Amino acid sequence: MRGLPWIVLLLLFALPAQAGRLLMVRSEQPFSETMLLLQEQVVAQGFKVSRVQRVDVGLTKMGFKTDKYRVVFFGEPEQIRDLSRRHPELIPYLPLKIAIFAEGEETLLITTDPREYEDFYDDPELKPVFEDWARRLRAIFDRVQEGD
Repeated sequence: MRGLPWIVLLLLFALPAQAGRLLMVRSEQPFSETMLLLQEQVVAQGFKVSRVQRVDVGLTKMGFKTDKYRVVFFGEPEQIRDLSRRHPELIPYLPLKIAIFAEGEETLLITTDPREYEDFYDDPELKPVFEDWARRLRAIFDRVQEGD
């Protein structure tokens, strides 16, 4: 991962040390077009974008020279409320999030594979939820990579 600021990954997707599965895709589209397409595809997969957070201010203070780092937070509001109530241990991971950042002329998207959570939460009720999220995230990433 050329020039990837590892601190971003550590800060955004902190999981216990043994965690490791990530979903990542590189788009040949410029940042602004990729950001728009990402949000469109999040909605197309039945999620709602709750907010887009800039993280470049802190990165600039650490010496990185870019204004194109964001985290897109999204989910299904009712599902998030329900899971937060029934499984409060999931609250740190809700809503779902994707980091998006420019790297040269390309744009990268990265997130934790929700199936990773299966290793930490042994509740059989949650496995289909994590698998559904993973399937939908892969669909989002595929469409963004295709560029349309």
